[in-house]
Amino acid sequence: MLTRGKLATQTGCNIETIRYYETIGLIPAPARTASGYRSYGDEHLRRLNFIQRARSLGFSSEQTRGLLDLTEAGGNKTRADVKSLTEAHIDEISQKIKDLQKIKKRLRQISSFCDGSEKSASTCPILESLFDDN
Repeated sequence: MLTRGKLATQTGCNIETIRYYETIGLIPAPARTASGYRSYGDEHLRRLNFIQRARSLGFSSEQTRGLLDLTEAGGNKTRADVKSLTEAHIDEISQKIKDLQKIKKRLRQISSFCDGSEKSASTCPILESLFDDN
């Protein structure tokens, strides 16, 4: 059995993040010792590692919850369900990449308007373009 601090150390996860995951139900509430300390087991460790790996791949908390739901025994979940959720996430990432590429292009464009001189920042074309309604 592990304390929250030991669980954090073993997973590299912040203690507050573990507390948050408990609050939103991604990690079940741990048992308590006679003295009232939280006591985490191997399943908590396994689940927290899963959550961290999913989050590192950009899955949101809700998407991670969906993935965890697919792991529940006794259900009629299939690999097709897992693949569908994953491919939907890939589509979201692809759209984010397109959006970021548009932002990058616009930033390069407005950056080219500025000569980078020692003139007053208040007259910088970059700042002026941010005020511009067009």
